[in-house]
Amino acid sequence: MSLRLQRRIELQNTQGIDMSPLLDVVFILLIFFIVSTVFVKETGVEVDKPQAISAKQLEQNTIMLAITHDNRVVYDGANIGLTGVRTVIEQTLSSEPRPVVIQVDKSVRSELLVSVIDEAKLAGAQSVNIATLKQ
Repeated sequence: MSLRLQRRIELQNTQGIDMSPLLDVVFILLIFFIVSTVFVKETGVEVDKPQAISAKQLEQNTIMLAITHDNRVVYDGANIGLTGVRTVIEQTLSSEPRPVVIQVDKSVRSELLVSVIDEAKLAGAQSVNIATLKQ
C-alpha cells in the first residue's frame, strides 16, 4: 500500500462525529424550557373542598388563596388573615391581571367566604372563583 492510501485509511478510522456542539444545543434548550416555565404558587395548606357538578379546570396563572377549617386565610403558606387579602391581591395584580381562586374548606362559614370575596374584588380582581372537586 502506498503511503497516501495508508494515511487516508488512518484519517477515516480516527475521524468521528463531534458530539460537543449537539450537547451544547441540548443544554441551551433545557435551560430555555426551565426558565420559561410558569410555576403555580400553591396555598401551602390542605383544604377539604366541596364537590360541584359544574367544576372546570382554570388556567395555570392564578392567585391562589385558601380558607382553612379553623378560619385562617392563607396565601403561599403564610397566614395573611382577612385584612391581608386586599394588600396581597393588589401587589400580585400590579404586574398582570389574573383570576383569583379561593380554596375554601367545607366547614367554613359563608360569612367569612363572602368577606374574602369582597376584599378580593375591592383589590381589583376581575374574576374570583371558588375551587371545588369535580363530582
